[in-house]
Amino acid sequence: MKILAIDTSSKTCGVCILEDKKEIYKKDLITERSHSIKLMPIIKEVFEKANLNIKDIDLIVCDKGPGSFTGIRIGVATAKAFSDSLDIPIIGVNSLETLAYTYLNNNKLVCSILDAKNDNCYFALYQFNDGICKELIAPKASSLKKCIEELSSYSNITFIGDGSITFKEELQKNIPPSTFSENDILNSYNLGLAGYTKFINNNFESVLPMYLKKPQAQRQLEEKLNGNSNS
Repeated sequence: MKILAIDTSSKTCGVCILEDKKEIYKKDLITERSHSIKLMPIIKEVFEKANLNIKDIDLIVCDKGPGSFTGIRIGVATAKAFSDSLDIPIIGVNSLETLAYTYLNNNKLVCSILDAKNDNCYFALYQFNDGICKELIAPKASSLKKCIEELSSYSNITFIGDGSITFKEELQKNIPPSTFSENDILNSYNLGLAGYTKFINNNFESVLPMYLKKPQAQRQLEEKLNGNSNS
């Protein structure tokens, strides 16, 4: 089975083609806010390097967030366009589970944590058993304080994601013993691997964007409207 994985939920724009669990060709490029410009050229390059075309693909996997609101929409729209036009099956995988796949073969407790600014985070807790990812705490947006409270009943957690760097001191102090990965970059190969695992286990997830909190513009508008209603 040939798999196309597309990840645009973070500062990295990533595309990978896999044959089952084997990477054929991958390119993960830090593009910050230029995903809309960079994504299609990266897809084109990956297909050329792999000596394949879109009609060779049997499964499309897309990162559905959490992450950049704009980035998620770009990746989801592109993946769905390929899927709809060529009738290729498509699976969505959330960013936090994709990060956890770094520790696929270690049977560890893995907390994927992303910095959502102002002492807030996105996080989820996973454990792998025989290559199957079990979700112990579902993805959520939270203050760091509430995140620590939820994780306090666990121990020997491995943290991964940019939050594992930003919040290391507080996490280390409150959830000992813990280990921390310095890897904060999403990986399009891991995304494809997670999607393939879901597919062969008939665990299909929708490709609808996973927005764990409202966009900043919407929050500001609601605050403004609430302020006016209280005046």
